[in-house]
Amino acid sequence: MTALACSAAPVSRKLGLGIAAGLGAGALWGMVFVAPRLAPGLSAVDLTAGRFVSFGVMAALMMVFGRRSHTWPSWSQAATALGLSLLGATGYYLLLAQAIGAAGPEVPTLIIGTIPVWVMLLGKPLGLKWSALLPGLVLTAAGLVLMMQATLTDGHALPLAGHDFWWGVLLALAAMVSWTAFALLNAAWLKRHLHISVSEWANWLGLATGVGALLLWLVAGSESKVLLAQEGKGLAAMACVATGVGSGWAGSLLWNLASRRLSMSLAGQLIVSETLCGLMYSFAWDATWPTTYQWLAVVLFTLGILMSIRAHR
Repeated sequence: MTALACSAAPVSRKLGLGIAAGLGAGALWGMVFVAPRLAPGLSAVDLTAGRFVSFGVMAALMMVFGRRSHTWPSWSQAATALGLSLLGATGYYLLLAQAIGAAGPEVPTLIIGTIPVWVMLLGKPLGLKWSALLPGLVLTAAGLVLMMQATLTDGHALPLAGHDFWWGVLLALAAMVSWTAFALLNAAWLKRHLHISVSEWANWLGLATGVGALLLWLVAGSESKVLLAQEGKGLAAMACVATGVGSGWAGSLLWNLASRRLSMSLAGQLIVSETLCGLMYSFAWDATWPTTYQWLAVVLFTLGILMSIRAHR
């Protein structure tokens, strides 16, 4: 009995650390919901490029100042980091931005909101029964439905379902597939390469993302062009740095830790913490309270996380 208890303790600590890391990543990712309000003069491309470049600069600094303990990736590892950064950052954003431009913000946002469900479904471990995963999955899906209802009720009228609208829907679906693929492939890579630390991998992804962000800014163009020419440039720079270092570098580090320690079905469930924290930050910024639908969605999301944790113990 004592041996069983001792062997169970490390497993419990591993699970707890992974859950804390996943929730922490969501809390940091939620910052991007309010970042645009700090920099209303910047276009979405400028803000995103600034965020990703800040991520890359932070990763480079960590590599330089810790060069005695850090290593540079091989060509194969660098190519993998570049490909995954395209799936989970620059390529994903470009698809989403174009989707919003074609179909408006409401429908693409709701499509992207289903990512936790897809990651949960596609990342289920072979040994976990569907009956154990189903309660958390149903609660999360129900929370998404309520959140969609609140979004569509409070949002503007949807555009007519013409050619541009459906093209935007297809682009949003492509963005959803892109980030879902990133989550699954990134976790699989980390679990196959245990000799690479999660901080090392976060730095490599950051360098690749920073390079991709510069290319994105040059290719996609910019409405505002120069950060220093904008009013409130201090807040704009703060938004880029905060989301780059916080949501980018630190969020990537925590997500890598969660991806290595947890099954993707559980890690996928924890992604909803991004929505929860994003809502909390937005309500705090606006000094408002959630609607009834939003409160119910928050309760369902929280219960879904708890049920999923219970299923994976």
